[in-house]
Amino acid sequence: LALCPKQDKTFVLEGLSPSEDTQTLHRLLELYDKSYNKSAGETLDAGAAGTTFRFLTAFLARGTREHTLTGSARMLERPVGILVKALRELGADIRYLGREGYPPLRIRGQAISGGRIQIPADVSSQYISALLLIGPSLKEGLELELTGKVGSRPYIAMTLRIMEHFGAQVHWDGEVIRVNPKPYQSIPFRVEGDWSAASYYYSMAALAPPGAELTVDGLNRQSVQGDAVLVKIYALLGVKTTFTDSGVVLLKENGGAANFSFDFSDCPDLAQTVVVSCAALNISGQFSGLESLRIKETDRTSALQNELNPFGAIFREGIDGNWQLGGKFQIPAGGSPVIKTYEDHRMAMAFAPLALRVPSLLIEDPLVVKKSYPGFWDDLRQLGFTATSGSGLD
Repeated sequence: LALCPKQDKTFVLEGLSPSEDTQTLHRLLELYDKSYNKSAGETLDAGAAGTTFRFLTAFLARGTREHTLTGSARMLERPVGILVKALRELGADIRYLGREGYPPLRIRGQAISGGRIQIPADVSSQYISALLLIGPSLKEGLELELTGKVGSRPYIAMTLRIMEHFGAQVHWDGEVIRVNPKPYQSIPFRVEGDWSAASYYYSMAALAPPGAELTVDGLNRQSVQGDAVLVKIYALLGVKTTFTDSGVVLLKENGGAANFSFDFSDCPDLAQTVVVSCAALNISGQFSGLESLRIKETDRTSALQNELNPFGAIFREGIDGNWQLGGKFQIPAGGSPVIKTYEDHRMAMAFAPLALRVPSLLIEDPLVVKKSYPGFWDDLRQLGFTATSGSGLD
């Protein structure tokens, strides 16, 4: 909507997430709009919202005013140099206010012609999506050459499909993506159910007794989301998926793989949940494509190591850069285990299903889930979990 021409800034969006990330982006875009007639804009604080920060970096660069873009303490530790370098090559005026390559940024918006640039594709697809989204508004459009191993390819494809819905002309041939200069159009849009959020329910189904069923609404077979690969992943862990008119029915079957192996390059947001599921099921595993987990809300590979260790599960990196899961899952002695969340919403939600195997589980800082799924604990209560205000789960 913010990238639409001024005279075409109304369309209906249905199914928007109530998450803190969505609300933060909406609030900052409103603040940007209100400061339209000012020569110098406000300081925009993205908090812990990494997607918001990256998308706004590109958005502000092709604006008309100067802004400071900052975030939480953890955000200031998350690299943004690849995106800034690409935008500078397109003509953007961006400077670092602290450490080189990291937020906060001072962005002086100006006309950017566009053109052809290269960008490493093996770190974060959000850098690529941020650039693609502004492509139609650039005079010469945008041509991105992706270099290196392309990670999170389905996320890039999803970005392009949504852009096309709003009238953008895009073409992806090999490792080059071309976006033609053509303004977005005002077209109603309904947001799909979130497959990454569904991963926690797949994990619950996997840890439930054989014969257990769980219904999840809002998911469809023709999803544009790469995380819909959950169907394939959890089939290996004994969960059968049946699609219905309103969503999916999950059935826990007998059996499952004795050893699990999967490349998460295209779906890194699922990795934490699957690692925890395998650990609780005593399924050894090999996990590749986890490179981007180090620069998320926390170093997620390190956090998984720390929190699985008390349960007897061993998660470690091999000499080939892939990760191995072994050990024998057991309930820690000495009372209710406490799961640290490291200010990471996915740590809280990935470990919550363990309450099906552990009599009493404590989640540190449970409100961290508001970043992406503020109603998570309420939804668990509806499923029969006892989630208390003291962070306890049964």
